[in-house]
Amino acid sequence: MPRVYATPEQLADATGQPAPADAVRLLIRASEDVDDALLTAVYGTDATGMPTDPDVRDALAAATCAQVEYVTAQGGDDTGAAGQWGSVSIGPVAMSDRKGGPVGSSVDLGPRALRTLTRAGLLPGVIW
Repeated sequence: MPRVYATPEQLADATGQPAPADAVRLLIRASEDVDDALLTAVYGTDATGMPTDPDVRDALAAATCAQVEYVTAQGGDDTGAAGQWGSVSIGPVAMSDRKGGPVGSSVDLGPRALRTLTRAGLLPGVIW
């Protein structure tokens, strides 16, 4: 079972909206994004890999909810494919191009999630 840092109730509190029907799936995917962003972070965990520090736990929950908001605002595409391609069609002519770097080269973490993790001291660049 993957680690999930927030609950549908926390998501509803964070967004001020009822949690969507697929909230659990969205929170699982957002938690994976947060995990990927924290690849080099150091914090205490229990036997299941969940943070033991309440401040870290709260930061991960807030960042996860912010990531769900970010993905939802982008149209709900949490596959990473959105925005990777651009295309234009004029009559029978169609052209397309690849946008950005290679797919999967980095985590597409939303700005609010990024700021939350930075403030909590969980992202690289923090000196202990």
